[in-house]
Amino acid sequence: MKLSIERGTLLKAVAQAQSVVERRNTIPILANVLIEAEGNTVQFRATDLDIEVVDKAPAQVERAGATTVSAVTLHEIVRKLPDGALVTLTDDGANGRLAVTAGRSQFNLATLPKEDFPVMASSEYTTNFSADAPVLRRLFDKSKFAISTEETRYYLNGVYMHVADADGGKVLRCVATDGHRLARIDADLPEGAADMPGVIVPRKTVGELRKLLEDDDTKIAVSVSETKVRFATPDITLTSKVIDGTFPDYTRVIPQGNTRKMEVDASEFAAAVDRVATVSSERSRAVKMQLDEDRLILSVNAPDSGAAEEELAVAYGDERLEIGFNAKYLLEIASQVDRENAVFLFNSAGDPTLMREGNDTSAVYVVMPMRV
Repeated sequence: MKLSIERGTLLKAVAQAQSVVERRNTIPILANVLIEAEGNTVQFRATDLDIEVVDKAPAQVERAGATTVSAVTLHEIVRKLPDGALVTLTDDGANGRLAVTAGRSQFNLATLPKEDFPVMASSEYTTNFSADAPVLRRLFDKSKFAISTEETRYYLNGVYMHVADADGGKVLRCVATDGHRLARIDADLPEGAADMPGVIVPRKTVGELRKLLEDDDTKIAVSVSETKVRFATPDITLTSKVIDGTFPDYTRVIPQGNTRKMEVDASEFAAAVDRVATVSSERSRAVKMQLDEDRLILSVNAPDSGAAEEELAVAYGDERLEIGFNAKYLLEIASQVDRENAVFLFNSAGDPTLMREGNDTSAVYVVMPMRV
């Protein structure tokens, strides 16, 4: 195998591959990226047995062939090469080495046989549809902060993507929760997605998918089966197993009868919470909200580190309310708001609170209060 490729193109392809590779693994070949050169393209494939990413890039292929080499090492080398360099990859297959040359730099990297590289079994996808990158980006970006990190509740370790009924008909919905907070984001149902089975997309896959969604003009081809999900652009294909479990009935925890309404400037609110939370200790991250007629007082009282208080002008016309929240949860939810105003709907100090962006019901957040 022998090919030449521009450094920037190579870096982009290898960066995606090496981020999928598990740093700590017991199977040496899984640390490698499979390089396949044919025609005028080169393909980089990496997997951790749960996720597989395949990245195609244009290259000048002198001699077709394939080999595997350490993904992290190759990425580090390419990253340190000067911009605009032409990189040549040569593997004669005999000495078990891949030669990487660029200008006056030359590297010889150990390879492993391409035959040992595991290729993810292709699946029969029951649903295929395409969605614009900004739509998927919004669905996953606004929900991923609520993904649980508790391994024991593995079915919460991802984003539940499914078709749901909303006021205006069927929608494509993403939900994530860790039991303390919940995010429910809706988008118009793409053509062909109506019969999609509900799948739980793992946290790592959500992180890798984000890299495919940077370009606003990209159309993403989405394929879903009971066990796998695939997201593809013209250059990159990301295939992942889905979490084998049942996502709980989240509709039961979204409060319907919260009537005490507070409207506040989202960025001012987030900044104020951030300021008062500075004095909170790791043990008690609680921020107390005291609501009165058009006035909100945020306060933190941490016996071991100090106290803080800040007053904000809000739109609130209900009876007085004192309620406490984890500062981190409040900040994460407030930072999701794209519009100027955030609307909070309270019931009592012990009940879950609902938050949405203005009058937009396509993005709804729920946060559990805590004692202060």
